[in-house]
Amino acid sequence: MSRPCPVRRLGSREQHHFFGYYNKTAWDRTGRRVLGNHVAMMDARLTPELKVNVGYFDLQDSQTFRALDTTTAWNWQMGCQLQWLDGEPGRKLIYNTRSGDMSARYPGFGSTILDVDSGAKTALPMPVYVTAPDSRYALCVDYRRLYATHETIGYSEHGGPFPLPLAPADDGINRMDLATGEVTLVVSYDDLRNFQRKASMERAIHWVSHIEINPASSRVLFLHRWTERTEDETCFLHRLITMYPDGSGMRLLECSDHPLPQLADDFDPSAVGTFDYEKSEYQISHPLWQDDSHIVVWAPRAGSIHYHLYEDRDDGRVEAIGRDVLTENGHMSFSPVDARWLLSDTYPDTRTNTRALFLYDMQDGVRYDIGEFYTPAALKKENRCDLHPRWRRDGLAVCIDSVHEGARQMYVIDVSTITGAR
Repeated sequence: MSRPCPVRRLGSREQHHFFGYYNKTAWDRTGRRVLGNHVAMMDARLTPELKVNVGYFDLQDSQTFRALDTTTAWNWQMGCQLQWLDGEPGRKLIYNTRSGDMSARYPGFGSTILDVDSGAKTALPMPVYVTAPDSRYALCVDYRRLYATHETIGYSEHGGPFPLPLAPADDGINRMDLATGEVTLVVSYDDLRNFQRKASMERAIHWVSHIEINPASSRVLFLHRWTERTEDETCFLHRLITMYPDGSGMRLLECSDHPLPQLADDFDPSAVGTFDYEKSEYQISHPLWQDDSHIVVWAPRAGSIHYHLYEDRDDGRVEAIGRDVLTENGHMSFSPVDARWLLSDTYPDTRTNTRALFLYDMQDGVRYDIGEFYTPAALKKENRCDLHPRWRRDGLAVCIDSVHEGARQMYVIDVSTITGAR
């Protein structure tokens, strides 16, 4: 069902702005300020010197963008992991930075907590991937490893990517205390390789992505990925795993291990389309907590791939969502005030280069298409602009990144006629 909704751009069309990923809200508690990144260009090959301004739009002051700091630790998909620290009093935010400290565990990288009211900054020794909703800790990984394995979500470095050990015992997911900066390795890549080990893992390089913490800050999900051919994403293998924040209680929810004919010596990875990976029937992607014990994810199950809702239990149920209408991979999340509403998008149509933005009614099984947005075909994996829809805290509006007007911009879409009318 088509139900177009009012759309308004934030900021000036002559400048470029984006937020990044879909897994957090850009709005502060009051709904007045919307976090974003200001860049000088719509797209560019990332280098270690390329700066982005971090700040927010003030919706009560002519939508003015207020820059608070700059960073060179970012990418087009996730930005600099800019996010509010909701568990802290006042207005504090966190984002990744290049520290210049080459003796750090991840040389040259760290993160910063900024108190918006006082301007005070606190430097932390690791770049964050996700922070807990209670703001007590963050989970951290090496973005240099991501740059080598999945460049789209890594951070560039001169001369890189460099050779890395396949599954080291001294690196993996780290837990960082946000008050003290204390860091603990909670699960290593060697631990992951040995957890319900598969033959395809033996000669592969391993990494993790899509780390998410449940609303109670008590349980963690992530994707464990491995491959022998990093240059071809269709060779990536995936597992959806959950655990406690200290690394204990690890549970395997899904695995897409399968034969890979692409590993043949004569396979040409350049023949793979820009979005073939996201549309693969073996993909496990974009998992997010619905609540403290349920996870929505695009994943294969019982021979077919759909949006699925997994229960985080050893004997947990798995339910396909919208089997006939949610037929493409997307960036999905539930309304923060009413889990009846699932928000998501699609990747570009191969003929029109448009992407759909939609709401799905979990109660009535109805999909509402609320907008279509064009993207230039020239944008590729590393510099593309996914919609990455994000909820306002009251569930009555969403925010997207888009390039349909010829610039990379943030847009607010009023969905209250759908979500507020029921």
